[in-house]
Amino acid sequence: MPQHVQGVIAPGRNEPVRVETIVIPDPGPGEAVVKIQACGVCHTDLHYKQGAINDEFPFLLGHEAAGIVESVGEGVTDVTPGDFVILNWRAVCGTCRACTRGRPWYCFATHNAKQKMTLLDGTELSPALGIGAFAEKTLVAAGQCTKVDPSVAPEVAGLLGCGVMAGIGAAINTGNVGRGDTVAVIGCGGVGDAAVVGSRLAGAAKIIAVDIDDRKLDKAREMGATHTVNSRTADAVEAIRELTGGFGADVVIEAVGRPETYEQAFYARDLAGTVVLVGVPSPEMKLELPLLDVFGRGGSLKSSWYGDCLPSRDFPMLIDLHQQGRIDLAAFVTETIGLGDVEKAFARMHEGDVLRSVVVL
Repeated sequence: MPQHVQGVIAPGRNEPVRVETIVIPDPGPGEAVVKIQACGVCHTDLHYKQGAINDEFPFLLGHEAAGIVESVGEGVTDVTPGDFVILNWRAVCGTCRACTRGRPWYCFATHNAKQKMTLLDGTELSPALGIGAFAEKTLVAAGQCTKVDPSVAPEVAGLLGCGVMAGIGAAINTGNVGRGDTVAVIGCGGVGDAAVVGSRLAGAAKIIAVDIDDRKLDKAREMGATHTVNSRTADAVEAIRELTGGFGADVVIEAVGRPETYEQAFYARDLAGTVVLVGVPSPEMKLELPLLDVFGRGGSLKSSWYGDCLPSRDFPMLIDLHQQGRIDLAAFVTETIGLGDVEKAFARMHEGDVLRSVVVL
């Protein structure tokens, strides 16, 4: 029987979000209803509100979440009611050309729930990244549920559902940071700081954090950066080269998603070094680089989707590392809030003084 719950919607482009009653259908084949315990406020949610992703309003916001499986539909065997899960937005299909070649993190046919959640009047909602977790409960594809150790705090676990996984994965999975490498991270919000954590975990010898905000640079040092550069007052490329013996970094992770910072990343890497773009650009942005420089510098220019993660592999591993004290996922949680505080959380995000506001239900 359909359930009525409270959830946060974005009704239209740049309109204030509001709490509404959401209708959650019973799970159909391959689907699951999850009772949400915590959900991080991610910049992608703000992009949805601003219409920067698409214009399929109204959106049910929230996607960086953890909770308890309440019920499952026909044919679901990987999760059962009562399982503690992190939600992911790339449920792999297992049958596309990437999956059958053993590279499921590049799955070309990721999927979501087929049924729609609605408002009371029947208006269909577009769930952010196919999840919609600023709600007491949500409907997802069962493959979007990844079981992890239930002893971890939900507000910590949920962060792996997007930003923290994207940053750690950009360093470890996409950038292949190795022992003794030099790494530069441009942009020190939640994703950038996670890239710092991932680089430290991988054994990087030098981790250079770049931002225009000294508060963010201080936090990056706490997370493991060995050096910081304020690019408002210094030339980021020259500073990175100076800190790497004049060569540039082995891996440069661009966590902003702007042409000017990507260009910094391109020229701040060593010859045959790697650039990883994990910051999300907006549709109108264009990049212009001399093609001869692209050819002459060699190396790799990579984009990192979701940290090139495989949730079933990476989420449990990172939870284990957190519980062992090898990474501190709780350090990303700046504040916990309620459903009615999401609009204020977006404002704090603009001010730059939070890594993550986390909605706790």
